[in-house]
Amino acid sequence: MALLDYFRTTKKNSASLAKERLQIIVAHQRSQRHAPDYLPQMKRDILDVIRKYVDIDIDKVSVQLEQKDDSLSVLELNVTLPERPTSTQAHA
Repeated sequence: MALLDYFRTTKKNSASLAKERLQIIVAHQRSQRHAPDYLPQMKRDILDVIRKYVDIDIDKVSVQLEQKDDSLSVLELNVTLPERPTSTQAHA
């Protein structure tokens, strides 16, 4: 019977994992619901400008839009820049 229990617990674990992932996706979509329509294009435009000067990893970029009140919104863009080469690496 222990063999059957092994397979049953695996199904519970994968189901709970799927449930957690779905909850994350739903929470993300809810946070995007009140975002302006122009926000995705603005993010792409800003990243295109940054890429002209620095090679960045898109996975290391986060954009948050926070509504403070009816008249104030705060757009926060966090970009992790690559490490600068040291002077010995730059001359190599």
